[in-house]
Formats: sequence, C-alpha cells, structure tokens
Amino acid sequence: MLIFSCIVSALAGGKRFLFIGDSITDGGWGRSGGSMASSEERNHKDLNHIYGHSFMMLCAARWQSDFPEEDTQFFNRGISGNTLCDMSARWEKDALGVDADVVTVLIGTNDVSMYLEGKAPLDFDRWEKDYRGLIAALRERNPHVQIILCTPFVADAGKIGRAEDFSKRKTLISRCSQVVRKIASDTGAVLLDYEEMFDTLTRNNPSYWIWDGIHPTAAGHQRMADMWLDRYSAIR
Repeated sequence: MLIFSCIVSALAGGKRFLFIGDSITDGGWGRSGGSMASSEERNHKDLNHIYGHSFMMLCAARWQSDFPEEDTQFFNRGISGNTLCDMSARWEKDALGVDADVVTVLIGTNDVSMYLEGKAPLDFDRWEKDYRGLIAALRERNPHVQIILCTPFVADAGKIGRAEDFSKRKTLISRCSQVVRKIASDTGAVLLDYEEMFDTLTRNNPSYWIWDGIHPTAAGHQRMADMWLDRYSAIR
C-alpha cells in the first residue's frame, strides 16, 4: 500500500507542503538574516538556506530524505514578528498562492507580545473569527487540502521567563492555544499540541528546550519536527 501511494504521488508530481507562521517557523529562511523581510525580498534560489533552520527544515529534510521518489516540494513562509493579522494580510500570496496540499500553521506568540507591550488589542472572539476565515479560504481554494494547526507556547526561561508579566503571558498563550484546539476540532484539521508538549518538557531545565522563553533550541525544534512527522505519517 505504501509503495502504491508513493508511485501515485510521484506520477502526480508530488505533494506541496507549506509551513506558515512567525519566527518559530521562519528560522531565517531565504537568507533573511533574522529580519522581517517579506517573502519576495528573500533568496529563493540558494538551496543552502531556502528552508531556514527551524522545525520546518527538519521536517522537510527527513521527509524528502526518506521518500525521494515522491518528488515533494516544501515551502517556508514563516516571517519573524508576524501576528495573525500580519499573516492574514499576506495569506492570498503566501498561502493560497502556494497552492499546497498540506498546510501547517503556527501563530499566536506575537499577538500576545504586542498586547502586553500595549501596541495592539487582543480580542479572542475576533482572533478566532479571523483564524477560521483563513482556514475557510484554504478549503475554498482546495477542498482536499490537509491542514495542520499548531498551538503556540511559552516557557519560563530567558528574559520572557524573568519578566514580571510572565504569568499573564502564559495565561494568554493558553487561551490562544484553546482557540486553536477548538478550530482544529471543528474543522477536522490535525492538531499539534506544542503547548502541551513543551509544558511537559520544560518542567525541568526549561532553557534546554526554549532558550529565551519563546524560541526553541535545536533540541526543541527536533521535538516539534518529531511530532509533525509522527502525525503526518499517520494521516498521509
């Protein structure tokens, strides 16, 4: 059965995988240098840097290495600093325009940061409505698209963990995660509960997994990739 599915995939030109979100996905892809450069401003020809160095790269590397006959294509469209609103503004170009068969979304940590810094409101009803709108747009473009939604997370580590508002940040991140869980359940999307995973991992030595409270270390990104690979392997 696996061999047959691989042959069919190869004949069809291979699936297209999109990972979209903020800096946790971005990982400096396209020689961005860690900046908030748009997708158009990045280098799409340098294959040494096309995926960046996040969990997305680990997923792509593992899958393409294990299944070269599938001729898959992977696209990183994470942009550092993005909120849900920022991502929505580029959804037509960076999500719908890629026309992917599998779309993985991780967003939320910057929405909380912007709110705590007094730079933007955080209305959870509106946040949920806008998030659902993005999922609906994907399904309208491609009714067969497979959608993978990831919960945002935070850890008591680094400057984020030391901040006076950490407890409030954790509560807000958890509310965002609850929204993502609900949307995944309602829409039939696959859920990757990274908040739950990191809550368990960071009970001891949290900075080993998330060095500054927001961004995973190499070990943290590997665990994220492991979860993605396990779940996608089960639904492919």
